[in-house]
Amino acid sequence: MNALLYDLAKYTFWGVFGTVWRMRVFGTENVPRNGPVIVASNHVSYFDPPLLGTASPRRIEYMAKEELFRIPLLGPAIRAVGAYPVDRRGSAASAIKRSVEVLRRGGAIGIFPEGGRNLHGSAEARAGVALLASLGKAPVVPARLLGTSAATRLKPFRVYFGKPLYLPAERKASREEMANFTDAVMQAIRSLPQSNE
Repeated sequence: MNALLYDLAKYTFWGVFGTVWRMRVFGTENVPRNGPVIVASNHVSYFDPPLLGTASPRRIEYMAKEELFRIPLLGPAIRAVGAYPVDRRGSAASAIKRSVEVLRRGGAIGIFPEGGRNLHGSAEARAGVALLASLGKAPVVPARLLGTSAATRLKPFRVYFGKPLYLPAERKASREEMANFTDAVMQAIRSLPQSNE
């Protein structure tokens, strides 16, 4: 990640989102300022990754589908601000390894537990968020993004961060615990405010 480019992009987006979409952010005190953390959010629009990164008080690195890295200009740009590719049709091992490395050095990653854009909120969450929380010994902060599905109608953007959730840190989590944790993360995301007015 190029920290200078990341910060420049963040402040640029902050100005655009704040002016055009009247962005407001709530609950940033729930995001730990130090140490590893995973920010897990709903995902309905291509606006979501830059909005979450702009709203977060921490620099966030993301998995992004590998097809995006093949697009001229976009690929190098998102790589420079901390995105790294994941093969959603094949093995995700390299992306998982990269995510764990980020967490073990005390960084923050953003993840969309449903694995991609989910317009209706009905997709089943994947186990990746619990796996990364276990391997990286990181809390998970639930986040809810509102307004991005109606961005072309200039609906206000709202970002809510909830209180962190934790897996047992002193031992390896069982498969059942990780499944229950995934459900708890999704419930925490869905329990955050649902109105962007």
